[in-house]
Amino acid sequence: MAELVLIRHSQASFGASNYDQLSDLGHRQSEAVGDVLRAMQWTPDRLITGSLTRQKQTLAGMGFIENPEIHAGFDEYDFHDLLHTRFGGKAPDVVMGDRKTHFRTLRETILEWQRGDIHGTKESWADFACRTSDAMRFATETDARRVLVISSGGVIGQLVARSLHAPDPMMMELNLQIKNSSITRFVFSKGRVMLHGFNATPHFDSNPDMLSYS
Repeated sequence: MAELVLIRHSQASFGASNYDQLSDLGHRQSEAVGDVLRAMQWTPDRLITGSLTRQKQTLAGMGFIENPEIHAGFDEYDFHDLLHTRFGGKAPDVVMGDRKTHFRTLRETILEWQRGDIHGTKESWADFACRTSDAMRFATETDARRVLVISSGGVIGQLVARSLHAPDPMMMELNLQIKNSSITRFVFSKGRVMLHGFNATPHFDSNPDMLSYS
């Protein structure tokens, strides 16, 4: 069977004016996960990223220099839009700037979004679920045997939950567990896609201080 390795982008710039850039730690994480794939002699024959800068920077930092295919279905949900919409146009500063408050509030917001209780967002939950499924089909309807995809935590959580036929809220429970630059594996054949490994970070085994979740 063919294999898809799905990497969550490395640490972005939480709290900065432009979140969509890797932090200094994020650049080091990217290099580390690239090194561990090469040490495992896992060489991709197809490269895909979402359209976000932090995803593209992660792939570049991994040392794979071929031009990737871009598929926006692998982009993260717009958490800024979701949070601001939930709070009537502007989320409180503490929600956007304090990590603990941010992720607690984000979890509550995603669950409301899934239930259809937030109105006026740029993307509905149904549209998010549909375009991530389309992205997975794009990645796996291929003759390639080793596909490398760089995406984001919410997308990975949704694809894992979908592969396990889990209820919608499980997507967010998984999302909050996914580490920066972690490795999630699927195997696929003839339209079937099966989870083969989740959220692994062997590249941090000897340096746990590099571990991060946002």
